[in-house]
Amino acid sequence: MGSARLLHQHAMAWMKTTLDLFDMPVVPGLAMRDDMLTKVQEAELIDKINGCNLTPFRFQRWTGKRLTYSYGWNYDFEHMRFAPSEPMPDWLLEVRSRTASVVGLAADDLAQALLIRYDPGAGIGWHKDRPVFEHVVGISLGNEAVLRLRRRTSAGFDRAKVSLPRRSIYHLSGEVRHIWEHSIAPIEVPRWSITFRSMSEKVRTA
Repeated sequence: MGSARLLHQHAMAWMKTTLDLFDMPVVPGLAMRDDMLTKVQEAELIDKINGCNLTPFRFQRWTGKRLTYSYGWNYDFEHMRFAPSEPMPDWLLEVRSRTASVVGLAADDLAQALLIRYDPGAGIGWHKDRPVFEHVVGISLGNEAVLRLRRRTSAGFDRAKVSLPRRSIYHLSGEVRHIWEHSIAPIEVPRWSITFRSMSEKVRTA
């Protein structure tokens, strides 16, 4: 039994090193990768985000605990308006280029960048991203969070969840992007994120 267990462990280690860049998805269309950044790069990005003109997220009359800033395009949830915004700065373009190469998209496809600082107790409620967007790619910084997923069924909801370690990246496309809702569970420590989105075909051809 000991030799069989050791053989299994070696086989699992070999499989882990030979898998593609992304882990196997919990839900079709979800891809993830750990350690996209070094600790030094992570700290630099957090400083850059903190240096931006972050403002509290507002949805109609409700104000959230997280602070945000958008580049490229902005969706105004208070007035339900979608419009161009400030171009991405050079430091963010570098991050976008690396992110695009990891997920297999052209850098120019990622037309919007959303910076978020989550103060203690902040999270994101259940939602699907607005239909003006297509691919959603997120980078987690500072502290680990949990991405929760749910899909409505005749009996209630199918549910899943995955951890988002610091310096990891996740990509939502296809089924998980359009059929499942997602949310970020609140945590009691600060966290930061960068989310890149591509535009839907309807918007790009309008």
